Amino acid sequence: MTSRRARAVSVGDSIPERELGPISQTDIVRFAGAGGDFNPLHHDAAFAEKAGFDTVIAMGQMQAGMLASWLTDWCGVEYLRELEVRFLAPVRLGALLRLTGAVTGWADLDGTPVAELELRASVGSADVVRGVARIAAVSANGRSAPSPDDGR
Repeated sequence: MTSRRARAVSVGDSIPERELGPISQTDIVRFAGAGGDFNPLHHDAAFAEKAGFDTVIAMGQMQAGMLASWLTDWCGVEYLRELEVRFLAPVRLGALLRLTGAVTGWADLDGTPVAELELRASVGSADVVRGVARIAAVSANGRSAPSPDDGR
């Protein structure tokens, strides 16, 4: 198995943006099937309207999963140490999600230096999910990440 190296990052570095969508009913139903979330808000337009929405909404975990997938495509899943997300607004059918992120600092996690990142999923100018991640990485200052084979 070929192992990729930890990403070299500096505070202020941006992750290349990704745009996803438009979000379709098929996307939502497939995610519902995978995750077992069959709340009618996600597949029944009449139910969603009665609940105050103009159409069905995607489950927050779907956007969180998209954010996590985008991040690990960039840094490598073997280097992800922590990910926290906060859901801010519903995502409706037809939405285009823009995923962005940047390195905001360095921290110590169990004696290992990790890069801290701020992540966002937005629709237009509105954030729908915000996240914070910590990844094992290498800095320009010479701090290094552990090998992904070290048992973490």
